[in-house]
Parts: sequence; structure tokens; C-alpha cells
Amino acid sequence: MWRDGDFRKLWVGQTASQLGEHASLVVLPLFAVLTLHAGAGQLGVLRAVGQAPILLLSLFVGAWVDRWRTRTVMVLTDIGRTVALGAVAVAGLLGLLGLPVLFVVAFTVGALSVFFDVAYQASLVRLVERDQLVRGNSALEGSRSAAQIGGPALGGALVSLLSAPVAAASSALFFALSFLSIRRIRRTESIPERSGRSECSERSERSERPPRLWRRIHEGLRFVAGDASLRAVCRASGAFHFSFAAMMTVYLIFLPRELRLSGTAVGLVLAATGPGALLGSMLAARLPGRFGYGTVLVSAAALGDGVFLCVAALHGSSAVTVPALLAVNFVFGAGGQLVNVTVMAVRQAVTPDALQARAAATISFVGMGLAPLGSLLGGFLAEEWGLRTSFLVTAAGMLLSPVAMALSPLVRLGRALPDAREVRDAREVPPPA
Repeated sequence: MWRDGDFRKLWVGQTASQLGEHASLVVLPLFAVLTLHAGAGQLGVLRAVGQAPILLLSLFVGAWVDRWRTRTVMVLTDIGRTVALGAVAVAGLLGLLGLPVLFVVAFTVGALSVFFDVAYQASLVRLVERDQLVRGNSALEGSRSAAQIGGPALGGALVSLLSAPVAAASSALFFALSFLSIRRIRRTESIPERSGRSECSERSERSERPPRLWRRIHEGLRFVAGDASLRAVCRASGAFHFSFAAMMTVYLIFLPRELRLSGTAVGLVLAATGPGALLGSMLAARLPGRFGYGTVLVSAAALGDGVFLCVAALHGSSAVTVPALLAVNFVFGAGGQLVNVTVMAVRQAVTPDALQARAAATISFVGMGLAPLGSLLGGFLAEEWGLRTSFLVTAAGMLLSPVAMALSPLVRLGRALPDAREVRDAREVPPPA
């Protein structure tokens, strides 16, 4: 485990980075809807542009991150996101902030977040023992959950009460704080792909970088495709992220226009996901060992995804509207986080250390890569079918994820995690060259 001082630095940096990210995820769409009066189609395009880097870059980022220190990657991405959102603040103050600028910034922040997320998922395995993965993931995901509590509420309130430039500047400051904290970590990471290599072999490898890049990508794809559990994770992830992206595009318009909520109320509703996710992180440290990983995965996904169907029954801004939305988002946060932590532990447990980043990137590519298409579909459906019908259809689509897990080997996972060495021996996967 890390020295206590280094772990505190990571915790502060991770929380600040996630707080900035979750604030920006609300700031940009709400600014487009409330200030620039963007339509459903334009909002769908904006969200798709921000999600496109997952589809375009994930595989390359995974192959690249496996060869670098995750601390360095996270520090550089924090700098980049600080500059990008700082540019939004400056453009807003100069009166130049419009949809084209938002598209550019959304893509830039999305691309840098791909690097941060892949590095974040690979970092824990390099620093803790395998039997501590669930506990470690639970602790770090709890940090992310805490950021989910304040990020959306802060972003929504700043856009509603002050201005988009101020909201963007606040997100930039959080990324700057993350940079200052993570860069002070002194622990030296072990990089699996570089360990045991001579200087001569490193020079030779650099001279063959293009073909080796594609070879490393192929190794990650082959590993995930060859494991039944990871294939199932890809299918379930793809179904969820496609439907969730479509639903969220409709949701961000449904709340202010159909239910007539202010920007502050929208931020508060979305922030309820955070306390739920915090509960999910704590449950993830206990429930799989008691009931089995498969049972927990399917049950949590069905509950967390299915609860959004209740939102379609709400009409107008009544006394029960906000409390009901808070409850829905809380349950979704708890179920979703329980699934996230459990899936991450399963993926890390069956994957050799040298393939961790590539396995994470491959799953992100297959699953989250469909999110831009989902966002575009959500915008199209909202314009063609209306907000309420579109929301009901896209929310129902999220249930495809637990169905996919229930029909896969994931449902048969027991109370103990599988071992990467046993998986490797059974499939005869050679170590990366």
C-alpha cells in the first residue's frame, strides 16, 4: 500500500479532479440549453462531441498508458483540462462563447478525460496486492462519489446564479488543485511492460514504435475477446452506455422544460447520485463476498437502471417532483456504483498486470464508445417523439444491461474473485513481448 502521505495526496487530487469533471459535465450542457437556447438536436451533438474521444482514442490510450507512469499521465491531463476550461472562461468574458467554442472544449476535455480514466483504472493494480483490489477500489470510488455530490450541484448553481464563464473557471480551479496534489506523490510505480528491459532493447523498441503500438492494441483486444466474462462486460457496458447517453440527453432537457426546474434544482437533482454512489461504494466492499459477485452485479444493475422508469410518471413542478427525483438519482447512484466497483474488481482480477490499461481501454472502447451514438439518438428522438415518450423509451433501454449480464457467465461468479494466473494458464495467453 502507499505511504499514508502519498495516499492522502492521491485522495485530494482524485476528489478535486472528479469534482471539476462532474461540474463541467453539467456546466456545458446547461449553458447550451439555458443561455444559448440549444435545441435537443444541438444538445445531442454537443454531448456526442464530448464522448467521441472514447470511441476514437481509447485503444491507443490503453496501449500508451501501459508504458508510462499513471501519476505522470494524470498530472498532464489535469494541466490540459485546466487550460481548456480556462479558455472557456476567457472566451465568455470576451463575449465569444458560443456553440462552436463549446464543441471544441467538450472534445478537448473528453479526450483528456480518456487518458485520466484509463490511467486511474490501471494505477491501483500497480500499487496494491491483488487481494486488496475490492477494498482499494471501494476507497477510491468513494472519493469519486463524494465529488459527484458537489460537482453537479455546484455546476448547476453557478450557471443559474452567476455565469457560464464563472462556472467554467471553477472547474478549471479544481483541475489545478488536482495537479498540485497528485504531482507531489513520491511513490515509484512499477511499469510491467518496461520492467527487466535493457537500454538496448528500449532503443530498439522505440525504433519499431508504430508496429509495436498496433501489436499492443491487438494483444488487448485478443485478451478481452478471449475471456467470456470480459466479453459479457463489454456487451453489458455497451447496452448501458448507449441507452444511458440517449436517456441523459433527453433528461437534461426534460428537467428544465417539461418539469420546469431551475438550473440550481437540476444540479441538486443530479447531485443526489453522489450520496447514492457513496453508499454503493461501501456496499461493494461487503455484498459480493456475502452473496456472490454475479448475484450482486445483476441485482444492482436491474434496480439502479430500472428506477429511472419512475421519472416518466412525474408531471410539472409539484411538491413531490424534486424529492422523487432525488430518490431516483440516489438509487441509481447506489446501484450503478455497486456495479462499477464490482465489475472493475472482476476485470482487474482476471487481467495480468501488463495488460491492465489495455483491457480497461478495450472495454471502454467497446462499451462507452457507443455513447456518442446514443447521445445523437436521444436528441433525434426528443425532436421527433417528444420529451416524455423519448425519455420512457431510452430509460427502458437501460434494462438491456442487466439482461445481458443475466444471460452471461457473469451471473455464475461466486463469492471469490477468479485468479489472473489461472485464467492465463487456461487460455495459454503468452506474456506481452
